[in-house]
Amino acid sequence: MALKVAIVGRPNVGKSTLFNRLVGKRLALVDDRPGVTRDRRYADGNIGDMDLTLIDTAGYEDVADESLEARMREQTEAALDDAELIMFMMDAREGVTSLDRIFAERLRKVHKPVILLANKSESRESGGGVGEAHALGFGEPVAISAEHGEGMADLYAAIVNASQDIFVEEIDEPDKPIRIAVIGRPNAGKSTLINRLIGDDRLLTGPEAGITRDSISVDWSFEGKNIRLVDTAGMRRKARVQEKLEKLSVADTIRAITFAEVVILMMDKDDAFDTQDLQLADLVEREGRALVYVASKWDLEEEPQSRMAKLKAMAEDKLPQLKGSPFVALSSHSGRGVERLMPAVLQAYDTWSVKVKTKDLNTWLSMATQRHPPPAVDGKRIKPKYIAQTKARPPTFVLMANRAEAMPEHYKRYLVNSIRESFDLPGTPIRLNVKSSGNNPYAEGGAKSGPERFKGAAKTAPRRVQKAEKEEALSRLPGKALEQKKARKAQPKMLGGLKASASKKAGSSVAVQKGARGGARQVSRSGRVRTGQKGGVKR
Repeated sequence: MALKVAIVGRPNVGKSTLFNRLVGKRLALVDDRPGVTRDRRYADGNIGDMDLTLIDTAGYEDVADESLEARMREQTEAALDDAELIMFMMDAREGVTSLDRIFAERLRKVHKPVILLANKSESRESGGGVGEAHALGFGEPVAISAEHGEGMADLYAAIVNASQDIFVEEIDEPDKPIRIAVIGRPNAGKSTLINRLIGDDRLLTGPEAGITRDSISVDWSFEGKNIRLVDTAGMRRKARVQEKLEKLSVADTIRAITFAEVVILMMDKDDAFDTQDLQLADLVEREGRALVYVASKWDLEEEPQSRMAKLKAMAEDKLPQLKGSPFVALSSHSGRGVERLMPAVLQAYDTWSVKVKTKDLNTWLSMATQRHPPPAVDGKRIKPKYIAQTKARPPTFVLMANRAEAMPEHYKRYLVNSIRESFDLPGTPIRLNVKSSGNNPYAEGGAKSGPERFKGAAKTAPRRVQKAEKEEALSRLPGKALEQKKARKAQPKMLGGLKASASKKAGSSVAVQKGARGGARQVSRSGRVRTGQKGGVKR
């Protein structure tokens, strides 16, 4: 299923122009006047090799009444709810406006990936607007020109990066066939197997090696399901491939593996898991395709049970990353065991397309980390936080943890094997991406670290910062003033209760000072103290 992308922004920033460019047709009306688009429009488009479902929206207006603009805003709100990825467009020539800021605050509440586009960036006047776009808080803006097609490569890279954590459900269309590629070394019986499956001599076969040169597609129906079988050329070791034609055939075979969904690896029973077979299986795993082993010419085997057990042990020993892949022994020539092939292929296809619930994944993560805690690297423990599946075909998972870059490979393999065993995913390639949950702003070098937070003579600054600022100001004084400042002695401070501002009453030798309770306090020469408060105790 294609990725749903909504193009939003204020009026007349170029949303419909970008919509038409990605769709490849002039579906949306485009004019210099703002407000041409009113309804949200859906269309299928693409950028590079990515299929998109694009949503063109009306310009966002900050109104909430019963007017036409308010109803247009509701259409934009509905597009935000329906989309999986949002492209927020602003005009680089005009810079960031107040309406852009209002819309940016609205987009932060959506909790969906947002790509900031600075449109109309083809001129020199747009440089300032691209710089202002950083203030909207959506990261690095992508400078494009929807009208002239500039910046499309950067836009493609931004969409690929933003869509990594988005799970795109792939729905099987009724007429969409399951693509199955049959690969192997020359003369392994690939073309003969396809002819046996479809019941017709569709492909040229013979005892000579290297008959098939091109990748031939054959459409077939099995139990009501559309199947597309792809016969490929035999692949020898790279050192033996000398002719240009054979090099082209090998490249065509690799292309068939890339576009396939299930790959059947055919091997001679007497020479199975040769170096070339192992390289082919590893290529299938790296491409993320489901794999089914097939041992051909099985009608010539004298001890089938012991030989099968030996071949399965070799598969688990030499290809542990594909542990549990289906293994079928058959004879294409006589038809023995061919009936077991397609059920194994469909089983591998279903396992390859599985979707695991996030709740079950996090329950598994808690148990897996308790059973085998993450190691401590450089004295600091790695703490996995949560996990979610972002993609099927193959199953792809994202694990959020602190210090993600420090997680060792052996612990990742432990997690992958545990997922395979816990959720019954034998043989299928599993992708596990470990990402950091965010940078610590208080770490060394962060935006909120160090004395840079306390610039100026702020009262909330630490004492050491104030002292450093005073010393710096003192160092900037001229030479004579600096010497006088250093030679200046500190004046002793008088306590508040012992000030010499006492007055004497007429005819008395008693000093009058301020008492602790606000009344007059009289101290005689003999040391006796009398208070002038009413009702006080006389001594």
